[in-house]
Amino acid sequence: MNDRPTYRSRLDEILRPDGKPAPPPKKDGDAEEVEGSCAAFGYVRGINTHSSAVEFRFRDGNSAWFPYSWLGPWWYNPSEGLLLKFSGDLVYLVLIRGSNLDKPLNEGAINLTSGGLQRHRVIWIREMTEAEIRQVGEMGPTIDSIQVAEFESHAALKEWLATNAPALVRHS
Repeated sequence: MNDRPTYRSRLDEILRPDGKPAPPPKKDGDAEEVEGSCAAFGYVRGINTHSSAVEFRFRDGNSAWFPYSWLGPWWYNPSEGLLLKFSGDLVYLVLIRGSNLDKPLNEGAINLTSGGLQRHRVIWIREMTEAEIRQVGEMGPTIDSIQVAEFESHAALKEWLATNAPALVRHS
């Protein structure tokens, strides 16, 4: 067997600033876990890791994705829910209703609002079944419903909010 370093290993040593040999490539089973989740949402781990889009998963099996680059202002009112405004070809409002939406998960560094959406770390948010909501209880966040609506006019947006989330009308 030949113990001479390969061209690739020599190149890796040269390119590494510390001069130490590069670690062997990771196998699929060795990959670090980059995604975490709770029953209500999934997120990327690592404070400097971000997602480019957020997926909304509905109870009926359908999903909708919105790029974080479209995310504009958003509001959280514990009695009304979380209202996200995405502006692209149209204006989209996403109204998320549930409980404990701002409650940190076990490790304390992530929650749906300030540690998740604000930092673009949330990958998906999903509507939960009644049984899942009961199982989580007050221990963590739960998502009762997700409503997505699209608007071509500000008047239509205001009308929808007045019907679906009256406490958030003044914020739109």
